[in-house]
Amino acid sequence: MRAAAVAAGLAVSLLAGCSGGGGDGTGAPAPDGPHPVRATATPTPTPTPVGPYVALGDSYTSGLKIAPQVGEPRGCARSAVNYPSLVAKSLGLADGQFRDVSCSGARTGDLTGSQQTDGGANPPQLDALTPATRLVTVGIGGNDAGFMEVVGECARENLVDVVKGLVGSGRAASPCREHYASAGGAVDQVQSKVDAAGERLGRVLQEVRRRSPQARVYVVGYPSLLPADPAACAPVLGGTVAAADLGFLAEKEQQLNAMLKGRAESGGAVFVDAAAPSAGHDMCAGEADRWVEPPFPASGLAAIHPNAKGQQGVAAAVLKAVRG
Repeated sequence: MRAAAVAAGLAVSLLAGCSGGGGDGTGAPAPDGPHPVRATATPTPTPTPVGPYVALGDSYTSGLKIAPQVGEPRGCARSAVNYPSLVAKSLGLADGQFRDVSCSGARTGDLTGSQQTDGGANPPQLDALTPATRLVTVGIGGNDAGFMEVVGECARENLVDVVKGLVGSGRAASPCREHYASAGGAVDQVQSKVDAAGERLGRVLQEVRRRSPQARVYVVGYPSLLPADPAACAPVLGGTVAAADLGFLAEKEQQLNAMLKGRAESGGAVFVDAAAPSAGHDMCAGEADRWVEPPFPASGLAAIHPNAKGQQGVAAAVLKAVRG
């Protein structure tokens, strides 16, 4: 019993020591009565921006060939139901609180310089920013990295390879990958272009911050063009592109999105991942499910570009980030 009492006393002393002694932190005995409950600080949620909102970007932002096409110059191919328009509508932005200056074919240089289109010149996209701007989305980088040129080159290399097979020369496992390897040696040409695009995007984000210091900036990635399993593309592409080359293209798109994510984070912006939510909605999915059109698109739509469902999907990803 005595040992138990000593142990109990020691436990009380230790607990008192761990709590700093008395209730006032000075070592004095705690006052009688219940101890005050210390409130835990709750982070103040960041309010959702209410505008003005400016959308910058290329054809994946503008909504190439998605009806209805609106705005000037017509050569920019902006859709009234592209993801910036859907985001602005969901945020309830009034007229004058939203400007979409995205333009098909845009590169990072077209954000600071005028872009010539078939329908006239699009002014420098960054000119739409002001100190009052509170929300900016940036969807660009694919044209700088020459991603569509890589897709086209892969198609050509595989076509040549098919012809070689027909004449008995044998087919390569990955003609597109082999083309870039032989042309660049140990240097990954595509990665080099992606890295250079990242340098330019970094400077763009600095300029966005300079012009609109109070804005929340979101860099929007590209949706998945291809499925995780290239074999799923057989019904859409047949044997025209080797499965290994489809993997090569998927790898290059992942490098592009990884660059965008890294530049967003280092530039004080938020990266919006469009690849993850578009999984299963790639260009090889069925017409009812796909967000991106295949090389032979549905009537009136642009090949290897988002359709209306794709714009809706990206809008949902942007809104989740903005409201989060």
